[in-house]
Amino acid sequence: MDKKKLINQSIDYIMQHLDEELTLDTVAHQLHFSKYYFSRMFKEETGESVYAFIKRCRIDQSAIDMKLKRTKSITDIGLDYGYSSSNYSSAFKQHHMISPAVFRKSTLTNSIPVPFSSWRIAHFKTFEEYAPHIQIQELNDFFVLYERYIGNYVDLEKNWYHFLDKNDLLLNDKTILMERFYDDPSITNQVQCICDICMTVEEDCGLENMTRIPGGKWAVYRFDGAIKDIFESAQGIFSVWLPRSRYEMARRYGLNIYRNIDRDNSRVIMDLCIPIQ
Repeated sequence: MDKKKLINQSIDYIMQHLDEELTLDTVAHQLHFSKYYFSRMFKEETGESVYAFIKRCRIDQSAIDMKLKRTKSITDIGLDYGYSSSNYSSAFKQHHMISPAVFRKSTLTNSIPVPFSSWRIAHFKTFEEYAPHIQIQELNDFFVLYERYIGNYVDLEKNWYHFLDKNDLLLNDKTILMERFYDDPSITNQVQCICDICMTVEEDCGLENMTRIPGGKWAVYRFDGAIKDIFESAQGIFSVWLPRSRYEMARRYGLNIYRNIDRDNSRVIMDLCIPIQ
């Protein structure tokens, strides 16, 4: 199996089972590889050991839970990811440089700095302003050709143009372009954010780097504006609308589905999709 494909599968498995018992042995066994061989490849491809990656993802996901599940105690959130109360506080502070309690208070705001441009501030609307523009939709499965990027989301525009130019012959009137993202860039270190750039293809096309994105229920917000402003809209929905809605985020990735791209002016029309249950 191609090394990159193997590591991508291992990342997918880890992200889907963060609230379960995860070790190097269990992940390597799941992929039917020697743990020594797998461990070496994972470090070469991601720059992190398997253990460090799992620990970081658990802490970052727990921070997302604190953002969204505001009535759930910090102790219970830590327990969800295998930490005792004291161990969780220490691990969180070591990673984010602040305590869980201070972090939770910091999320109760109507504005945050844009991580890609420290001089810019993202200002959120109210729940009542977001709510009329969000639709609950059932999306079908997508079969896509994809490339995974681990790094700063600010590079996505450049990566997209490279991906589209490389796969230009596969584009047609029915092609749907989308991003599958796993991290909240206001929480995860910018150089460690994971995003898949995807384009729909026929299921039987025989291409190597293909995957199925399962459908399901999504909260969908139509964004129409400059690429630089996507973060502000996405964070507003995520930080303001979702915690007060009657929905919970499902433990899946989010999707950005492009409906129109104005490459010359760096503007897009896209659906910002949050998985819900």
